[in-house]
Amino acid sequence: MQKTSFIVVVFLMFIGLNAYGARISVEGIYQGKSLYVQNPEGEEGIGFCASNAYVNGEPLLEGTASSAFEIDFKQFNLQVGDYVFVEVEHDFGCTPKILNQEVLLPKSTFTVTEMTCSPDGKLKFSTTGEQGKLPFVVEQFRWNKWVSVGEVAGKGTAGANSYSFDVTPHSGTNKIRVIQVDHTGKKRASNAVTFESSVSVPSFSPVKVKKSLKFSAETKYEIYDAYGVIVKKGTATEVDCSNLKKGAYYINYDNKNDKFIKM
Repeated sequence: MQKTSFIVVVFLMFIGLNAYGARISVEGIYQGKSLYVQNPEGEEGIGFCASNAYVNGEPLLEGTASSAFEIDFKQFNLQVGDYVFVEVEHDFGCTPKILNQEVLLPKSTFTVTEMTCSPDGKLKFSTTGEQGKLPFVVEQFRWNKWVSVGEVAGKGTAGANSYSFDVTPHSGTNKIRVIQVDHTGKKRASNAVTFESSVSVPSFSPVKVKKSLKFSAETKYEIYDAYGVIVKKGTATEVDCSNLKKGAYYINYDNKNDKFIKM
């Protein structure tokens, strides 16, 4: 009797599971565009695979009884920048396909309203208009190029947001900016802010290196071989060069460019 009861319970659970169906889901930030779902026929060629779709728990009013359907977020009174969680319920044996999930990925839309940096490198900036959380990459212009010096986590909200970051200044005029890169792969940069630092210009020695190269003060550096391949980088007062092959090397340090010979 107990065995029969167990079989009945399992059978009822199986029936309930099939009645519920399976689900696929996607989440992100509403960017003002609709999602489109490819909806194949059911496993036995009757009806369509998807039975229901939900946005933040609310059902799609237009239904899913077609080979492709649109999830128009406007019917849910969402605002651009709102979080969305989409679920599509479907039969077992077939799976709908969400065709353009990228429309829910965070997009770089920030505007910098204020940016300052003190002589000792304390960067402060404020933004508005963010849509989704993306990191801000802090870049410093040195060695005739923009160099990434760190990241600040973006808050992703459309209102006023404030951030801070400690930059290591080089001697003379410093130029700083922040950038974001979203799913498009395009770099979106703020205007740069400049400041004068009190850092003295460091020097390095010797020009002909046997074991190590020394700076007169701690500095950020990059060392390239004769083919332009970077072989060492970091921030230090001394660099171990014992493992470098003999020959000419180019060095970027502070905001200067120079060269040395490995003996």
